[in-house]
Amino acid sequence: MNTLSVFSEKEHRYLQYQARQEYLRQQRTMQSELDEAKKAKTVALQEKEAAQQREQAALQSEQAALQSEQAAQQREEIALQEKETALQEKQAALAEIERLKALLGQ
Repeated sequence: MNTLSVFSEKEHRYLQYQARQEYLRQQRTMQSELDEAKKAKTVALQEKEAAQQREQAALQSEQAALQSEQAAQQREEIALQEKETALQEKQAALAEIERLKALLGQ
């Protein structure tokens, strides 16, 4: 009877040991899955941030191109205004020459 009791107690401890081992395996598996999920989330977040940075860089590049185009248009407008002013000055000078010729011709 004593032998049976000892055997039963050893079997009970062994089953407890097996249960603890199974519990630890499950915990490791869950932790591993959790770690993998965190890592995947981190990678996804980094990819999202990189995409946002690329988009921001593209927007800045587009904005710089637009500013450059506007500056070119302003330079063209200034050049056109200068040309128009020079033409008006030339016409005024020609008118002055004609006026002086008319005075000399009198």
